[in-house]
Amino acid sequence: MERMIKVEEIEKLAELSRIEVPEEEKKTLASDIEAILEYISQIQEVASVEPESVAGEQRNVMREDGTPHKSGLHTENLLNAAPKREKNYFRVKKILSQD
Repeated sequence: MERMIKVEEIEKLAELSRIEVPEEEKKTLASDIEAILEYISQIQEVASVEPESVAGEQRNVMREDGTPHKSGLHTENLLNAAPKREKNYFRVKKILSQD
């Protein structure tokens, strides 16, 4: 990508952006933008390269579904372990208010 940003393009960008660019800064700004565009071009080249090989094959290891335990089998033990309980629910401190 051998393209130089022209001062006229900087002036047009400044006009579209509604900013004032002093005359002495236009050439510096043009070279800065050119460097940024060159860097982006390098990134695009690297990003478009396909990897030659994969470092390791990854796959999900799944297990067969078994028979689930009976519903409520552990409920009583869990509720008894809670600090506070109200019927078949955990009792917790109120954290929301109606204010």
